[in-house]
Amino acid sequence: MAKFWSLLYTLFFIIYVSHTSHATIVYNVINFGAKPDGIKDSTPAFLNAWSAACASSDSSTINVPKGRYLLGSLAFKGDCKSSDITFRIDGTLVAPADYRVLGKASNWLSFEGVSGVNIIGGALDAKGSALWACKAARMINCPNGATTLSFTNSNNIRINGLMSLNSQMFHIVFNGCQNVHVERVKIIAAGDSPNTDGIHVQLSRNVAIMNSIIKTGDDCISIGPGTKNLWIESITCGPGHGISIGSLGKDMEEAGVQNVTVMKAIFIGTQNGLRIKSWARPSNGFVQRVRFLGAVMQNVQNPIVIDQNYCPHNINCPGQVSGVKISDVLYQNIRGTSATQIAIKFDCSAKTPCTGIRLENVNLICPNQVAQSFCTNAIGKTLGSIQPNSCL
Repeated sequence: MAKFWSLLYTLFFIIYVSHTSHATIVYNVINFGAKPDGIKDSTPAFLNAWSAACASSDSSTINVPKGRYLLGSLAFKGDCKSSDITFRIDGTLVAPADYRVLGKASNWLSFEGVSGVNIIGGALDAKGSALWACKAARMINCPNGATTLSFTNSNNIRINGLMSLNSQMFHIVFNGCQNVHVERVKIIAAGDSPNTDGIHVQLSRNVAIMNSIIKTGDDCISIGPGTKNLWIESITCGPGHGISIGSLGKDMEEAGVQNVTVMKAIFIGTQNGLRIKSWARPSNGFVQRVRFLGAVMQNVQNPIVIDQNYCPHNINCPGQVSGVKISDVLYQNIRGTSATQIAIKFDCSAKTPCTGIRLENVNLICPNQVAQSFCTNAIGKTLGSIQPNSCL
């Protein structure tokens, strides 16, 4: 009997430890001095809440109740004891009204070297429109502007249900990250807002972006050098410049882009749909194993485009030949309307032609004229029904 009770005690102890070891500690930013009035600077309170969560070895939740919280530029640094920290945001984080306060910083909210960070809900209002107006008026001394939310050298990141409004520059950036999952985000900025890319990924691997709505003035999603194993699914894009791989070829030594899938994207009135772009200069960069699947185009200016002579506004163009090697790219089940006559454009490098380009069941029409395709230095094949007639 004593042995039975000893075993039973041991079992209860194991169950107790397993439950208590996974307890979640909640840190409310109000308790650290944050004010939900949008007037008092809550930056120190948020940093102190992060420091407390970071120093704990338990799973932690930083709770941001309803209200508006004024925040300046702040960085959440890693090397935490906990590998499970959740920001649960029920309120709105707002930037200072004076765009110059953030404009001189690289980032508004940055996470550096963190692991196991989750952001659930909430809104980020960067108040970027005043800076856009400064740039549009070509005023002197306009700062470059800040990225709203940046993750650098981080892993196991999850963002769910977040809204980003009126970023000064890029909305969300992942640089040097692994194992990232983004879902149900909403990104909003004016269609003419400069350099307000929705989500930018570079030097990162194993990233998923799903079920999100992006309306902005630049690329809805931009994919930079060193991106590997990227899955994009069910994105609604527009206004904006589409989903773009690149621009690439800025540097001679440049990491390649590989294993990218874009599935079930909808483009509404965008400048581009599915785009790959590189500068016309020497580079050892590359793009390979890309799958564009099941996209719908609604009045898109350039539904399918590879542009290896990329030079926005034709200012300071390198005027050379792109060294970026593009290969194994599939466009499958793409349909909809083009706002211009050239619905498919493959303008590839004379030095490193595009190879392995495949069009399968593509149906793009131009309502006011006969849609066409254009190819230079592109090698590939077609399968199934193709409209406009393929130039491959």
